[in-house]
This record gives sequence, structure tokens and C-alpha cells, in this order.
Amino acid sequence: MSNTSAAEEGRYDILQNAAGEILIIIKYHEGGPENPRLVYDGGNTALLYRSRESAVLLEEINAKARTPLKSVNEVLMVEVEGDDVAREYKVPVRIIKNLESVY
Repeated sequence: MSNTSAAEEGRYDILQNAAGEILIIIKYHEGGPENPRLVYDGGNTALLYRSRESAVLLEEINAKARTPLKSVNEVLMVEVEGDDVAREYKVPVRIIKNLESVY
């Protein structure tokens, strides 16, 4: 049983470097990513499909991060466990018209 609160479960950080590349840091999830992709409509929510069994909803995306996130073809996902990087992988970004129609 986990003592992680729902707020901690959904916590993430979005960073951009000087070259415009996007890094998204999320909590570690069991099972590796299989054909991952980030689905985004330019609003305040994005959906990371990690695999058939695992997806992560990124809610309340900061307004300053929306345009940069919508303008890249891929992001670097970093999963952290405690203070350690557990895994990192590149994920293509798929822009759609309306994310709410997906979930």
C-alpha cells in the first residue's frame, strides 16, 4: 500500500533549455514505457500514454509552458524515484484538437 497522496501522484515539472527542448519530470511508474506518446491540445492538460496499461494525466499546465510544449515534436521524459532518476526516454508529441474527447 502506498502512502503517496493524489497530489504527489500527479506532480510533474516541465523545463525548457536554451535550445527550446522540453524536459518533463514525473514520478516513477512500474513497468517500462512501450511506444509512449504525449497527446496535447494546447490547453491546460496533456496525456502521457506510457504503455497499454499505463497513462499519466498532466493537469494544470502553466500558461507559459503551453506554447513551447505545443511547438516541439518530442519531449524528454524523466521518471524519478525519491531523489534518483529511475529512467529517461524520448516521447513524441501528438497535437490533437480536443484532448477531452480522448479521456
